[in-house]
Amino acid sequence: MGTIAETSDAGFEADVLKSSVPILVDFWAPWCGPCRMQTPILEKLVPRYQGKITFLKLNTDENQDTAVKLGITGIPTMIIFKGGQPAERLVGLRTEAQLIQILDAMI
Repeated sequence: MGTIAETSDAGFEADVLKSSVPILVDFWAPWCGPCRMQTPILEKLVPRYQGKITFLKLNTDENQDTAVKLGITGIPTMIIFKGGQPAERLVGLRTEAQLIQILDAMI
């Protein structure tokens, strides 16, 4: 299991938009049950994609500017950024198999 670093409104541009590798950003909030179910699935995938895809979390309660700019209206939402642009948007809880299929297509 890997750990997923946090990003914020202040760090989003540097952490995500200027990254040279694809980034999966998990938009979540502590009160969201499905978000808490998604986290262990993502943590399990971190080692598999080490050096290929970076995983980050953004708490939408604490970082509303970025969530609003990206049109996040429901959580969990995951957006995969490639070259600083959203390449895939996933709304709702996803299984490990679903994520592997999508992530493999990104690298």
